[in-house]
Amino acid sequence: MHKIIRHKSFPAEPVRTAWLVALAALCCLPPAHAAVTRQDRPPHAGATAPSEQRKLDYFFYEGLKLKNAEKYDAAYEMFNHCLAIDSTSPAVLFELSSFSMQMNRPEEAVSLLKKAVTYDPDNFTYKLALASTSFGTGMYGEAAETYEDLVKAHPEKAELTYYLAEALTQQGETGKAIEMFDRLEEAIGMNEPLSLKKYQLHMTLEQPAQAFGELEKLAAGYPGEARYPILIGDLYLEGNDTTRALAYYSKAHAIDPENPYYTVAMANYYEQTGDAEAAEQQVRSALVNEKLDVEIKVGILSRYIQRLQQLHRETDIAGPLFETLLEQHPEDIELKLMYGSLLASQKKNEEAHFQFQLATEMDPTLEPAWQQLINLSMQMNDYDGVIALSAKCRELFPREPIYWLLTGIAFQQQHKYQEAIDTYMACIQILSETEHPALSDFYGQTGDVYFQMKKRDEAFEAYEKALNYNDQNVVVLNNYSYYLTLSKRDLDKAERMSAKCIKAEPDNATYLDTYAWVFFVKGNYLLAKIYIEKAIEKDREKSAELLNHYGDILYMSGEKDKALEQWIKAKEAGKKSATLERKIAEKTYIEAPEDEE
Repeated sequence: MHKIIRHKSFPAEPVRTAWLVALAALCCLPPAHAAVTRQDRPPHAGATAPSEQRKLDYFFYEGLKLKNAEKYDAAYEMFNHCLAIDSTSPAVLFELSSFSMQMNRPEEAVSLLKKAVTYDPDNFTYKLALASTSFGTGMYGEAAETYEDLVKAHPEKAELTYYLAEALTQQGETGKAIEMFDRLEEAIGMNEPLSLKKYQLHMTLEQPAQAFGELEKLAAGYPGEARYPILIGDLYLEGNDTTRALAYYSKAHAIDPENPYYTVAMANYYEQTGDAEAAEQQVRSALVNEKLDVEIKVGILSRYIQRLQQLHRETDIAGPLFETLLEQHPEDIELKLMYGSLLASQKKNEEAHFQFQLATEMDPTLEPAWQQLINLSMQMNDYDGVIALSAKCRELFPREPIYWLLTGIAFQQQHKYQEAIDTYMACIQILSETEHPALSDFYGQTGDVYFQMKKRDEAFEAYEKALNYNDQNVVVLNNYSYYLTLSKRDLDKAERMSAKCIKAEPDNATYLDTYAWVFFVKGNYLLAKIYIEKAIEKDREKSAELLNHYGDILYMSGEKDKALEQWIKAKEAGKKSATLERKIAEKTYIEAPEDEE
């Protein structure tokens, strides 16, 4: 239960919404972060002595060289040295803000950018970076204020109006957001993403007439486009208004009888009205239509499956439809990936494995297909297969440490502990010293294996190394804490580490269980009971180990009858141990040996 494995990655820069991407593509505008680039301007904004200015210029441009050479640690130090020379340099503050974002310190980045804007208030780049970063940090009000200033200063840049509208939307200023989208529509013309956005906002304000009016306006503006009546019909269908939905689908059919999305729309309509046979017939007729290319057919089938899933219907009927398409297009890789995903969702693991294997044979560089193969092999307990596939992936994708991790996990599952240790250590040797999250994870895994090998000292040494690289690694903190508790070592330290896990993830049942067990071993049965009951409340997997721990805690709290009930439940849930059998038979608490935990 306590063998939690969580692969971590470096925090990514905040992304706005799919609407931003759609609108940017439509208007040929870059996303907000793409516009934030360094301008070639002197790094100094204040009155610095000439000698100090020369030093500042030298170190600043050295920092840029190091950054471009991907020597980020050295560049970061160089920019900090620049800041010590002149704390008012906006260019230095701007460069340091990007490092703060990479280190997942968004509030610090915002603070640095505010200073940069203060010292260079007319700089478009700095202001846009401040607005964008404030938005990504959830400071929507401040982002809106900055975007509003930018819109006033640069009315010709239509994308700024979009960003302002998005910030207002997130801030809850829905009415003002609609006004901004109206202004944007006046500037760039009517288009689908904008109309849909305004539809959503009007629906948020419970203004359905205005919402559908936006779409009606779009359909009227493009009377020869069948997709707009289909879109309106789809939205009515989502609202369970099948009468209006059918009326708009009929309008679409009158405009373009061969529109492929009319077919899938009618399939959705028949599904919702309970005529599954008619729905399948609509999709099948589209799939055998020789006038439609494979991309459209795949799209139709994909939307049909999504609809089945939304309605919680069985997806087995989609299997023959895939086979029909595969017969027509045996070389289409995307089709094989889709079919494999469907089969995997249906727990048809061997059939799914076959489809993904075909995909990798056709395109060996297709990493998602390899990952699916490994995942399916793991589910089927084919650990030799996991090891072989991971070895192949290490050849194809040598910079990805995840395949070393998966190899080690497979060895662990086979109880080949030394092979697992060797695998993890081999990866640690090739990782850069700057890859702290990955190093922390691998040392954490090494600690888990050493504990399974009953090498306690080596395990705790590995955990210490893991925390040296990332002292917030909750997986390591949890496992280290739990194993210290089992070993009855340094219980105060175990409590502190477990408390960090609870603070980071207060609803994690495993972490709550560990915290409860620390208190149990320390003899604080009241707190142990509070936290084990929280753990059981949050536990979605109905863990037998939690029930067993609950029984132990109840017994030591004086509730012996209830303790017996929980031990019996633990056994029924699948917990197998000689100690549990004795506890039930003798109706008394018996401490389990370490090797039974």
